[in-house]
Amino acid sequence: MNLLCNFFKRILSILLLFHLLSSTAQEMSLLFLGDIMGHGPQIKSAWNDSLKKYDYNEVFEPVGDIISSVDFAIANLEVTLAGPPFDGYPQFSSPDELAEACKNNGIDVLVTANNHSCDRGDKGIQRTNQVLDSLGLMHTGTFSNQQNRDSLNLLILTKEDIRVGLLNYTYGTNGISFHAPTYVNLLDSSLILKDLNFARAKNLDKLIVFVHWGEEYQDQPNEYQKIFNQFFKRHGVDIVIGSHPHVVQPMHYIKDKDEEFLTVYSLGNFVSNQRDFRKDGGVMFRCSIVKGDKASINDKEYILTWVNKFYKNEKWHYEVLPCSNKMFGKEYFTRNEDYAKMIAYSNHAKNLFAEYNNDIQEGSPYPKIHIQKNEPQELMHQTNTKWIKKLNLLKYRKKKHRDAK
Repeated sequence: MNLLCNFFKRILSILLLFHLLSSTAQEMSLLFLGDIMGHGPQIKSAWNDSLKKYDYNEVFEPVGDIISSVDFAIANLEVTLAGPPFDGYPQFSSPDELAEACKNNGIDVLVTANNHSCDRGDKGIQRTNQVLDSLGLMHTGTFSNQQNRDSLNLLILTKEDIRVGLLNYTYGTNGISFHAPTYVNLLDSSLILKDLNFARAKNLDKLIVFVHWGEEYQDQPNEYQKIFNQFFKRHGVDIVIGSHPHVVQPMHYIKDKDEEFLTVYSLGNFVSNQRDFRKDGGVMFRCSIVKGDKASINDKEYILTWVNKFYKNEKWHYEVLPCSNKMFGKEYFTRNEDYAKMIAYSNHAKNLFAEYNNDIQEGSPYPKIHIQKNEPQELMHQTNTKWIKKLNLLKYRKKKHRDAK
């Protein structure tokens, strides 16, 4: 009799959970990744001599499940895809296979306005956009012509009834000019105001600006960043995501009555060949936009990452590891000093965030399935967690709904 009662309780719990999922607020999950660099040693590492082609997939594989689990993963592509000759610093051009690996591992959007946008001139900008278009990767920040900018500058991400806008700007292009018809979005207040006014007319639930700014290798934002951040806040931007310093900087979430504003000053490097302390790691920032009567920013959290460079089969390899995932403990590494470097970076970043972050905590280094939708806590305690996990996986495996307008 008890077995029968428990069976019916389980069935009722599952039915109640399905009802809550179908009747509660809508949700869009987001993940932001830092600088995807392409230094010379990375290009050499990606060459597969047996296949006679480049392959970057191993770089992303340890975090691929995290990236793929969100509705939209957005990263800074800090190289051009200008074609050969391939080279790294100071004027980057990476093989197209780098962008292919981004797509293969769950990245949906690449922002392209940064100080290396013009490394290979106007043709490099144009070819980069052509490659991303051919792969079906959404992008914004640099444009092949004015028509492209008019249609693609404000990238609108949609899921169900949620509409989130994305704009991208850079402080400069290392002194290399672009020429009409190509265009790179610069941090120009008059230009940005026009774009923000245009965005307001698009019935957006939230507006994100991904901005390339700040001083390299500094743990704290400078005055230039702070001034522009307040400018964005005053003019209706909801989320500001920063790149360029190549190290992580603090994150702030501020809510005042019905108004909220979130800033990640710098995500640091996602992948690069910079091996010095602090430059060898980065952070992925994850959140969700939940829409009931009004849209809000929920589940704000960071996931620390570290670039593992290791020697195998007579060449160097690169992979991005989630620092707090127990799978990548000391026994995972072939050299103890590499594990020690990852821990040193992780401890530094955690201490920095513990002291300076505002209302943003470390998240779990695993795929986060955004289906709970603020269901009652008593349901979470009473429902068999194994069944919740299975339902999460069902949600995880559903095809993502994307639209760029």
